[in-house]
Amino acid sequence: MAAKKGKPENKGGESKQDKVVTTEQVVGARFAAKYKDEVVPALIKQFDYTNPMQVPRLRKIVVNMGLGAAVTNPKIIDAAVEEIRAITGQKPVVTRAKKAIASFKLRAGIPIGAMVTLRKARMWEFLDRLVSLALPRTRDFRGVSRKAFDGKGNYTLGLKEQIIFPEINYDRIDVIKGLNISFVTTARTDDEGRALLQHLGMPFRAA
Repeated sequence: MAAKKGKPENKGGESKQDKVVTTEQVVGARFAAKYKDEVVPALIKQFDYTNPMQVPRLRKIVVNMGLGAAVTNPKIIDAAVEEIRAITGQKPVVTRAKKAIASFKLRAGIPIGAMVTLRKARMWEFLDRLVSLALPRTRDFRGVSRKAFDGKGNYTLGLKEQIIFPEINYDRIDVIKGLNISFVTTARTDDEGRALLQHLGMPFRAA
């Protein structure tokens, strides 16, 4: 007998509701809820917003590792890609030199770093791990700078060592690498951007 036309049978026995939920989705949803339930009301009160749409929000987080040493040691790029993947849970892209600089023996097009852009659940999950686990592991940690804003509410945090992230196996790294983490917001001013990140848990220094 010919098979009936229609939707294919679900041979695995899974229903549509039986979906795998990842860690970043769970933690991301939790931190997104924190923004909605705690941060938004706090910012409305602090800045006297009359419309909830005025409240600044976090749009994306960009993690970038620039590697000048890659000019003479190309293999360092492979290590950076794997480390950023471990830190963020997302495969980074390799960044390349846009122009040649003879004094640095730099040729246009050669790999000089790796970066990844995080949005939605992965963005929230990464922020949670950064402020809760990674930053407190920094040696002699006293908070992060309050001044690294760009005048438009966006903030860039420079880290000297990738080993503060628990996902990095210290015994397997070849070189201590620094990285920059940029927080892109919808804030109109630095004060609003700073308040947004502070309410989200960013441990700014007192002064």
